[in-house]
Amino acid sequence: MITDFFNLGDLIDRSQDQARTAIVDLRDPAAPRSYTYGEMDLLSGGIARHLSARGLPPGARVAIASMNRAEYIAAYFGIMRAGLVAVPVNIKLPDEIIAFLVEDADVALAFTDAGSRARLPAGLPVIDFDNAGPDGFAALIEPAAFETVVPREGALAQILYTSGSTGRPKGVLLSHEGQLWVLKAKAVAPEMAESRQIIAQPLFHMNGLIVTKCAFLAGALLVMMPSFKAAEYTAAMAQYRVTHVMAIPTMFARVVKELEKEPEIDLSSLVQIVLASAPLTLALIDRVEKMIPSATVANSFGTTEAGASVFGPHPDGLPTPPLSLGHPLPGSEVKLVDGPDENHGTLMMRNPAVMTGYNKLPKKTAEVIRDGWYISGDVMRRDENGFFFFFGRADDMFVCSGENIYPNEVEKLLERHPKVQQAAVVPMPDEERGHIPVAFIVAAAGTSPAVEEIKAFSIANGPAYQHPRRIELRADLPLAGTNKIDRNALMRRARDLETAGGWST
Repeated sequence: MITDFFNLGDLIDRSQDQARTAIVDLRDPAAPRSYTYGEMDLLSGGIARHLSARGLPPGARVAIASMNRAEYIAAYFGIMRAGLVAVPVNIKLPDEIIAFLVEDADVALAFTDAGSRARLPAGLPVIDFDNAGPDGFAALIEPAAFETVVPREGALAQILYTSGSTGRPKGVLLSHEGQLWVLKAKAVAPEMAESRQIIAQPLFHMNGLIVTKCAFLAGALLVMMPSFKAAEYTAAMAQYRVTHVMAIPTMFARVVKELEKEPEIDLSSLVQIVLASAPLTLALIDRVEKMIPSATVANSFGTTEAGASVFGPHPDGLPTPPLSLGHPLPGSEVKLVDGPDENHGTLMMRNPAVMTGYNKLPKKTAEVIRDGWYISGDVMRRDENGFFFFFGRADDMFVCSGENIYPNEVEKLLERHPKVQQAAVVPMPDEERGHIPVAFIVAAAGTSPAVEEIKAFSIANGPAYQHPRRIELRADLPLAGTNKIDRNALMRRARDLETAGGWST
């Protein structure tokens, strides 16, 4: 039971069969490697023992800079078991930002892989997962039992850094108690021990870490991929008969495309798909459920700063409407502010998982936390039954001729068009109107939509001011390191297309 845990790094239920497979590591797809729960327990313990023997003081920060792999998880758990603070590093960032992050977090040591080692600052002590020499992971780490450190009240467990899409990444300080509360609130069902899950989203992101921790808490089998590639991901779900998935909407938009190309792929083992960390459209839900009729698709919501357990089922058993995030969970206080009424506005949250603050940024912390309430920046509405719906990000909103436009609302409209598979909308500066919405469209399989047809559909079915003034038809949308749509790349693309007159016609 979750109530028995006190350290976030010690999520293995030792009363279960330790010979059960915990991880199938597909780092080398031709030679997958399996790890049992017992093996992962001892590997994490060996890491904790080694870190303690190095004399690192309690609370020292230890980074992990690597692609997804079993050793990453063992290091993540082992660091925290030793009473130290885990700092997963976004290896998709530029070298200078990685150097800033390492300095900002006061990292004392880093676990890394061969591909990321050279990207870490010179002089930082490292343990390389791939180094076969006397200073490498295999030589230094001997699997062993370890008596997990009991954290003091409020002790930090991890520092997760924001993506840095609107400036330098900020270190989010998260405690053992708060993160364990998240897992307790998620109420992992006992039958999930029989589930087969998969992860390809990066482990430096909250989404990937939540999937991993919930799988370990349940005693499930977790198929782990080093990174997301749609064809390989889809094939792995079929091969390993995956039953439950938590992913990012853009990932399943690409899975749908794979299934359209190869409809013989059998994903009938899937029973639940939870999509989170980015806006979801009804059109995508419909496409996923059409291609994978065995599975239900649910929308989920969480933030790094205030936890992944905010919304859930309605307490009276009412069915959750399509696209709703759910009803606030017990113990998760929420309210909407700065809107026209109490049912519309920016979401504020207060629960035990709210971050201690941003590392070394007291002013930034004060801007987003007031009396324990975290100001999310997510604009939402609440219906008459208490269900919440995501409307858009306050910092994504832009003004066109005096009208507020939320890109997510335009995208939902565009994806209702039968010839539109996926849409992304960004603002482009305009001297007369301030900004205008422009759209990047991936066409549905076997279709060739005309630009004027899409514009006319948008005007006919939504406010005229929010129709896209420019459109580019694309084979795919660019993804950032977190597998979300890279909106900064699309805004740069919009500027280039405008300069060159290269929009689709």
